[in-house]
Amino acid sequence: MTNPNNELLFVALGGSGEIGMNVNLYGCNGKWLMVDCGVTFADPDYPGVDVLLPDLSFIEERLDDLVGIFLTHGHEDHIGALPYFAAELGVPLYASPFTAGLIREKLDEEGISDQVKLHVVREDGKVQLGPFAVTYVPLAHSIPEGNALLIETPHGRIFHTGDWKIDETPLLGSPSTAEELTQIGDKGIFALVCDSTNVFNPEASGSEAEVRAGLDEVISAAKGRVLVTTFASNAARLATLGEVAKDTGRTLCVAGRSLDRILRVARSVGYLKGFPETVDWETAMGLPRSQVLIVATGGQGEPRAALARIADDSHPIKLARGDTVVFSSKQIPGNERAIGEIQNKLATAGVEIITDRQAFVHVSGHPGRPELQSMYRWIRPQLVMPVHGEMRHLAEHARFALENGVPGAVLQKDGDIIRLAPGTPEKIGEAPVGRLALDGDVILPADGGTINERRRIAAYGQISVAVAIRKDGSLLGEPEVRLQGIPVEEEREPFIEEAVDAAEQAVKDSRGKGLDNLREALRLAVRRVATRWTGKKPIVDVLVIQA
Repeated sequence: MTNPNNELLFVALGGSGEIGMNVNLYGCNGKWLMVDCGVTFADPDYPGVDVLLPDLSFIEERLDDLVGIFLTHGHEDHIGALPYFAAELGVPLYASPFTAGLIREKLDEEGISDQVKLHVVREDGKVQLGPFAVTYVPLAHSIPEGNALLIETPHGRIFHTGDWKIDETPLLGSPSTAEELTQIGDKGIFALVCDSTNVFNPEASGSEAEVRAGLDEVISAAKGRVLVTTFASNAARLATLGEVAKDTGRTLCVAGRSLDRILRVARSVGYLKGFPETVDWETAMGLPRSQVLIVATGGQGEPRAALARIADDSHPIKLARGDTVVFSSKQIPGNERAIGEIQNKLATAGVEIITDRQAFVHVSGHPGRPELQSMYRWIRPQLVMPVHGEMRHLAEHARFALENGVPGAVLQKDGDIIRLAPGTPEKIGEAPVGRLALDGDVILPADGGTINERRRIAAYGQISVAVAIRKDGSLLGEPEVRLQGIPVEEEREPFIEEAVDAAEQAVKDSRGKGLDNLREALRLAVRRVATRWTGKKPIVDVLVIQA
């Protein structure tokens, strides 16, 4: 299968079977449409790597038939890969004003703005590209201008939700009403491609307005400095915190480049007009402790974010005994250890810690079960295709949709090529998928040779052995042995002596057998010593110099 014929195809290159790195493709009548192009964040399995990118090789081989990329909203797991792929993909991007502002800044930072066409689409705006007509449909989320996409094709209408929730009292934006969504459903929806993140939550996600009351209560009771950490992109929460600062009589200070960017872009497109003036770090530190409210990045334990540096006492903002840190965000699975380390440092300093387990200081931006039921009732799709979740989320969402009267459900994962129409939806092939690591300024396979070598070095350590030999193969001088990460500690010198002896013997035994045999003999001899001493099999690098 090279291109879609007279049919409607769906392929997820990310975000189905995982949370993050969302990339979805729709294929119809020879053309492809991409929805979102995001990243995910690396865990300790990828040493030295912060960001993981999707493998787009499937669509890169079909660039002549890719008509455009539509972005549902401005979260990193939906737009974060654009700076690395947009110029290469060479197709126009479409986004609402706030999302476009965030994308433009990213493209500027990479120096590729002049290479990428970025079209601003007003909410409710419609774009026709090949066999696809795409309309932006505003939905509530934790960032301004969360949008569903109504994708009209010759084979039926798709309602692709993006990330969403129901918020009857949103602080930013004007999401579509139940009546407006019902009208969309009245025209007939073939497939609902829907966010699955909170499918196990039996309750609705809640309104941002309710969080204000919870934060007011917590911060009013605090005696010292208060720091609230939240996702930088959660502009609705920033708006809430601006109101909380007014409610509690505290002066606001913002710490984090990403927060500055969100504030700047939000204001440029008309949001956060009533946000209070902020003060710099030095001014904040000079105010009475009970009059300061700090908003900082780093609630997920990111080592270079503001909160981590504050906890390490390596930031101009200082916290001490009697101060309070409020984690106004949900703990992302996999970040427990990093968050715990920061919280332990704060606790050691006598700082009080409040999370959503102790007080009502956070609501999710994703739909719980009651919200999903409402969406089914309004849109009335013929089938639901769950996306944006791990496999357990997708499977439960499919089951839940069928239980609630949706006629059909399609369970798919990254790489599955699904023919949605005509006929019964079915898997017809597999696309290559995977992860790429952004390692410094280099993009490389996340499970390729470099990262695997780094994992092995991290697990087993590394030894370098250098020997000089004469033309007749005899040893010239003494072998040099250097260690990194070998668990010999105070026995380092006797270990090196034994490794040197083993290397000398390997040179003698390999005399006349060629350089390749000598290198392998040296590697095995030194590794045997390491295994005997430590039980590990380290990486052994060998350098042979011929005099």
